[in-house]
Amino acid sequence: MAIDHQSMYLSRDDAEPDGFVRRLVRELGVHDWLVLVFLVILTVIALRCEPSHDQRVSAIRMGSLLAFQVATLILVRGRILKHGFWAPLMYRFAIYGTVQLSYFFLARLLPLVNPSTVDLELYQLDLRLFGFEPAIAMDAIVTPVTTEWFAFFYFGYFFLLAIHVIPVLLFSRSTRLLSEFALGMLTVFCVGHLVYMLVPGYGPYRALASEFHNTLPHGMWRDMVMATVASGGSQMDIFPSLHTAAPTFIALFSFRHRDKLPFKASWPVTAFCAVNIVGATMFLRWHYVIDVIAGLCLATLAFQVGVRVTAWELARRSEARLSESWPRFRRGALP
Repeated sequence: MAIDHQSMYLSRDDAEPDGFVRRLVRELGVHDWLVLVFLVILTVIALRCEPSHDQRVSAIRMGSLLAFQVATLILVRGRILKHGFWAPLMYRFAIYGTVQLSYFFLARLLPLVNPSTVDLELYQLDLRLFGFEPAIAMDAIVTPVTTEWFAFFYFGYFFLLAIHVIPVLLFSRSTRLLSEFALGMLTVFCVGHLVYMLVPGYGPYRALASEFHNTLPHGMWRDMVMATVASGGSQMDIFPSLHTAAPTFIALFSFRHRDKLPFKASWPVTAFCAVNIVGATMFLRWHYVIDVIAGLCLATLAFQVGVRVTAWELARRSEARLSESWPRFRRGALP
């Protein structure tokens, strides 16, 4: 029987601590590094803020997300956990879930990082570039019907994300499709959350309240939007508009894969929803138009990163005979 000396050598090498570390580093994908760097930055920022109760809470929360991600990378990328059901599930939460969860922790952190806002500068930039502020201009078309229309789509943003993220992350059989989507979405949220700290603002709803003549009328969807923002929003998270960036990226991604199901049928609906969500960000007075433009630019960047970097990453992993970029759920591994 032939003996695979290379496999024997690798096994002995990997048994050593330095061999394990080298293999672990080789196995890390671009998206692993992206989220790792993102969480390290958030943790360091939280630790360096002026000591206070909110600072300590923020540091513990961000540090916990970082620790969970590092532990998961060691267990999954280091192949300590068998790639059946729980390891891929844990990995997906550590990579995508931690980034999403970090948003809810920004409510305490953003005011500590930059307590002042740049609402006036953003408003003046809108006037300088376009000669008017869309959020104020849309005040003329405020009615119960238009308010509920745009509030429906604004709230529908969460459903749009869910019906794409959950199926792709959990059920996609195409490594390229999964990698492109996940890396693009991670780029949107990692970049967006970090830029929030550099360009903090409340948006027209609060900063330009005296400029509006009409109050947005109450309605089921409008009230749901207001309750959601009040309970889970970071409040100072306007630039770039991720309500613009994420749906736009999903629309671009769906159009790229329009030759496949379900995107063949869904991409026009996705694009229609994305357009209305973008309009809702200004109609409901959450965003300046410059926020929207920044969101469109971020979506375009994320789309290009998803396509180009994924192609490079898959080629690298194939050439180096590394494991899959996203661990697969194995058949028969369900608990």
